[in-house]
Amino acid sequence: MLPLKVTVSKTGSGIFTILPAGSIDSDTYEILEKNADLVFKSDPKAIIFDMKDVQYISSMGIRVLLTVKNKIESHGGSFVMINLQPQIRKVLDIVKAIPGQNIFESRQELDRYLAIIQQKEIDKRKPL
Repeated sequence: MLPLKVTVSKTGSGIFTILPAGSIDSDTYEILEKNADLVFKSDPKAIIFDMKDVQYISSMGIRVLLTVKNKIESHGGSFVMINLQPQIRKVLDIVKAIPGQNIFESRQELDRYLAIIQQKEIDKRKPL
């Protein structure tokens, strides 16, 4: 399997992007887990997993993703995945690990979705 490299960046107030590259398996999942734990020390409001460079994921990798998803959502935050390779999307679909509304084809698709959500909130506050 490919080794795992993980890059974490803060893209906004409390918004973190985690970019794993390689394989997330029983030999490498702890690398991803440790990086996610570091993000949680910064009180994230949203975590975006950019999966464009992930070629393989095992059950241990899925466990890490689910743990992060459950943890951030239990604190009122958001969990999003973008740029999934077809084989990764297929595995997640088969095990029904991540609800589809949290998966976007690209960052641009995610940004369009977020703009729509924000506009709806603005429209709610407009006087009739």
